[in-house]
Amino acid sequence: MSRKLRRLAIPFFLLALGAALIGYYTRPEPVPVTLWKVAHDTVEATVANTRAGTISACQRAKLAPATPGQVERLPVREGDRVKAGQILLEIWNEDLEANARLAASEIEAARARAEETCLMSELAQREAQRLLQLQKRGLVSEETVDRAVADARGRAASCRAARTAVQVATDRLDAARAQIARTILRAPFDGVVAEVNTELGEYVTPSPPGIPTPPAVDLIDDSCLYVTAPIDEVDAAAIRAGMPARVTLDALPGREFHGKVRRVAPYVVDREKQARTVDVEVVFGNPQAIEHLLVGYSADVEIVLQTKENVLRVPTEAVLQGPRVLVYRPDTGRIEERVIKTGLANWEFTEVESGLEAGELVVLSVQREGVEPGAYAEPEQPAGGR
Repeated sequence: MSRKLRRLAIPFFLLALGAALIGYYTRPEPVPVTLWKVAHDTVEATVANTRAGTISACQRAKLAPATPGQVERLPVREGDRVKAGQILLEIWNEDLEANARLAASEIEAARARAEETCLMSELAQREAQRLLQLQKRGLVSEETVDRAVADARGRAASCRAARTAVQVATDRLDAARAQIARTILRAPFDGVVAEVNTELGEYVTPSPPGIPTPPAVDLIDDSCLYVTAPIDEVDAAAIRAGMPARVTLDALPGREFHGKVRRVAPYVVDREKQARTVDVEVVFGNPQAIEHLLVGYSADVEIVLQTKENVLRVPTEAVLQGPRVLVYRPDTGRIEERVIKTGLANWEFTEVESGLEAGELVVLSVQREGVEPGAYAEPEQPAGGR
């Protein structure tokens, strides 16, 4: 190179170097971004309850005696576990017991009378038969025979009446025992006594029709629990019995219980100032997992409508209207916009049918100031994803 050319090249080199230094030091500061590495995994379409659901027992009975009276026995306390048929409460019933004993005595007396009457009937029958034989030989008058036959028939009727009296007395005893049974409150199933609202010596009465009163004993079968949750009427249309579901509880944060839909209510609940909802019942899949759950806990359910495995997915929070995402390019350090085609989605993940490739980095912090297409970015932590 001639000396003249070298003299001309030096200024151009210095000018280019200066421009590069100016561009470097005056370029905008990169915005910190949170990234997610696009990968294949499972995506589910789900729906969730609009308001908190409630854990209920498959069997719960708010019990009261069928007849009013004074409490004479109260062998259970709150928290006791009882078996089906076990006595929970007994009303004073000595008068009814006396009536039952009287009915039992009347049965014995009626049986004795029936035995006597029927023996006399058999005797009259034999006498009538004997006289009929004698009449054939002309040894007795027709009048005597007619009188004997009529007496035999009358005594046979008396025998039937006496046996009917025995049955009447037996029925009277059954009625007395039924009255006694109405004074005894028994457990209709195995369970735990949740509440007792009476004391020994107190007078209790059954609830009048249409007027609810506190039960004498509240019994819960806590071996079988389910969740009732209100689902928006729009979402409820896609729910069917047998669909898998997940249950979470405010009382047990971090735990997730698996179950399935048992029932979808056949009607819509219209509450004032609230959306129309449909009650959905979810039963737990593992009976051992619910041992320490309490009836009345608030619960949230997430029902899985559809599942796709091994599909390309991104966090739903990264998807903008369009639908589109912001992608970070490590080779340029810039953010670029990408239009995508989405498939199955829920609040957590969205399936990407086209527009992205596995391994690309999408921006999660899309609402952060300065995060826009063309901006320089700096990952603030290792990219998430699997």
